[in-house]
Amino acid sequence: MAGRKGRRWLLTPLPLQGHINPMLELAQILYSEGFSITIIHTTFNSPHPSNYPHFTFSCIQHGVSQTQSSDLLNFLLQLNVKCVEPFKDCVTKLLRSDEAAVEPVACLISDAMCYFTQAVADNLHLPRIVLRTAAISSYVAFLAYPLFRQRGYIPTQDCILEEEVKELAPLRVKDLPLIKTEEPEKYYELLRNFLKETKASLGVIWNSFEGLESPALRKLSKEFSIPMFPIGPFHKHLSSSSSSSSLISQDQSCIAWLDTHPPNSVVYVSFGSLAAITETEFVELAWGLANSRHPFLWVVRPGLIKGSEWVEALPSGFLENLEGRGAIVKWAPQQEVLAHSAVGAFWTHCGWNSTLESICEGVPMICMPIFTDQKVNARYVSHVWRVGLQLEKRVEREEIQRIITTLMDVNGEAKEIRDRALKLKEEAELCLRQGGSSRSSLQALVTYILSFDSFTSQPSSLYIPFRFARKAIDDW
Repeated sequence: MAGRKGRRWLLTPLPLQGHINPMLELAQILYSEGFSITIIHTTFNSPHPSNYPHFTFSCIQHGVSQTQSSDLLNFLLQLNVKCVEPFKDCVTKLLRSDEAAVEPVACLISDAMCYFTQAVADNLHLPRIVLRTAAISSYVAFLAYPLFRQRGYIPTQDCILEEEVKELAPLRVKDLPLIKTEEPEKYYELLRNFLKETKASLGVIWNSFEGLESPALRKLSKEFSIPMFPIGPFHKHLSSSSSSSSLISQDQSCIAWLDTHPPNSVVYVSFGSLAAITETEFVELAWGLANSRHPFLWVVRPGLIKGSEWVEALPSGFLENLEGRGAIVKWAPQQEVLAHSAVGAFWTHCGWNSTLESICEGVPMICMPIFTDQKVNARYVSHVWRVGLQLEKRVEREEIQRIITTLMDVNGEAKEIRDRALKLKEEAELCLRQGGSSRSSLQALVTYILSFDSFTSQPSSLYIPFRFARKAIDDW
């Protein structure tokens, strides 16, 4: 571990599992580089401070009821309105604290979707860098949102779903990061603010690596005047003993179940912490998995099936009739599962954390995106990196059985996909070694933040004037 650098970083995650995980992983990376860490979080989906005794935690009231969190669009909009004052009060106290006098605050890192933090940072003359927890390629697609409106892709019409968006090839209209909503203007407002305040920041940290997304990085460099730091995959910077940031209790028994199966024989199925499917889709998935004759480990999160508590919709005696070929758990230690030799394929919603974790272990994917950037990720998995197959048709047992059988084959197309997945895994490992792209980018990030101090008139000052931070960008 690096020696202490006498500087503190304030980190603010978006209070959703898929955003908390990478932010806390980033916090551990920065701590290992010698910085002290304070996590500013909301009362909703609070991380567990006991898992991170080396961090300081500060909680703010977010003012949005838990029932509103089921409506993701309005939850995000309300969060960015109601968190402004409590966040400002919290940061002001931290900057004036005795702790800050010993370890001056060097920077604020906030989730890019917490765009309200930019105005607070400006007001307090505090440099702000954002963490974007999704793929760089999906961000490029978000930037093209005005084009979607101009072309008439919104609202989406069935007759143009297969049409290619030439500026974003190989994306089709059906792959654009859109959501089904009766309030499209609200979605546009969210994206407009999120993109504007990301550009207003002093830099962007990406949980990705150059070897995976260099074309998207080049495109962004033409749009942005701020530096980019692709330092991912975050979780691979850390030891396997690092604390878990899961908000849901993980069922470790599934690892022992995997131990009883031969290499590359099990299909792992998980749709993340937010996605939801219908009861009909759930039953079709169950029969498709069973009929494939391959062993499967299926994460059925409470709340995954609309209108059901858990697995009540399964046919009577379903698991018993599988004679041990299937296991269902409420939540799994996913990184450990994907690293297990028994796992031969990952059926995923293509959230970015899941996609990147699968790439890092060389596990081919079956893609079933649900909304927004997941659709972009799925298209890249199947048609750019070509390390998986996408379920293009309806969720029906015959199609599910077919796609599993295709991907789990030891020859033909499946072998080519597996070979490409293993090659991409190797690239993910190389980027983190000394001299690798992500390792070098992390060193550049640390140097960049420390350079802010050299532009202050008083090196020990708690406040770093924004104009000096902007000069650091110009010099960069």
